[in-house]
Amino acid sequence: MLKKLDLKSVILLTKSIFKVNKPDRQTKADKMKEQIIQILNANAGRIVSGVEISRQTGISRVAVWKHVKKLKEEGYGITASSRGYTLKDADDLILPFCFKNREKNIHFFPSLASTMDTAREIARKGNAHMHIVIASEQTQGRGRINRKWRSSPGGLWFTIILEPDLPPPLSFKVNFAASLALVKTVNHLFNIDASVKWPNDILVQGRKLAGFLSEMETRGDMISFVNIGIGLNVNNLPHEKEPGAVSIREIIGRQAVRKDILSSFLDRFESSLPTLHSGSIIDQWKPCTSTIGSRVNIQTMTDTYSGIARDVDETGALILLQDNGEEKRIIYGDCFHQI
Repeated sequence: MLKKLDLKSVILLTKSIFKVNKPDRQTKADKMKEQIIQILNANAGRIVSGVEISRQTGISRVAVWKHVKKLKEEGYGITASSRGYTLKDADDLILPFCFKNREKNIHFFPSLASTMDTAREIARKGNAHMHIVIASEQTQGRGRINRKWRSSPGGLWFTIILEPDLPPPLSFKVNFAASLALVKTVNHLFNIDASVKWPNDILVQGRKLAGFLSEMETRGDMISFVNIGIGLNVNNLPHEKEPGAVSIREIIGRQAVRKDILSSFLDRFESSLPTLHSGSIIDQWKPCTSTIGSRVNIQTMTDTYSGIARDVDETGALILLQDNGEEKRIIYGDCFHQI
């Protein structure tokens, strides 16, 4: 026979259920680890004693040791000795304090199922324009048409939250602006001959360097928010499991500084947003694409089409000349260049 629960028991049970099922969020432990990294970063290349970290954080030396141990397991380059701790590769940090004037808008997590899911939760609270959710790794990253996106440590996995003053039919402009800003950023920083593939992947010599995924919610006849998820292969080695992918490290032959890439991209992208109403983002995007003129296969949710990509119209749709001579206007789909 089931025991009847009193009101207090019901409340406690309900709280426990929501605690188990609540979305990913930064914990107190994450914040403490970030504080320790910030202390080590401020003394980059020098040894910082456990006593000093304990004094600055207000936790015990044993607690400091446990947090440092966890940080090392997460991939941070920290060396430990009898004298204290030293941070290596400080330039590759992507924590909030690394982004001057954007610290309050950066939401960093060592690991997330998906930055898109966490960004959606933040966006629904409102007042989150140009907030960025970053994860060192994603366990359930996804691409278009529900494809799995491998998100191992070393890459840039993030979602930008936007609250544009645009009606839903013009939301495509935000996606094209993001892909254009990113391809210009990597080309400028590394002299890489990268191109944009419709609708907004980035390729280098036919190999995938970055992918995009967008999600929109509306309120009335206007956009409430648009979230743009971006996966950029930087210092990871994607070719080991995905032969068609490549990273910046593989192209230039050395480690790249992720915070510099992200900072440069965010500045370039944000500066383009005020022009979305008046300017034609498609006209700016076309010179950077390798899709127009290529033979392609297009996979939609229900069909597959083949032919020559003739153009991208003012709405962002691909104009495909099919093998039977007929033109097909495709609004959404995954595009594969035929070699």
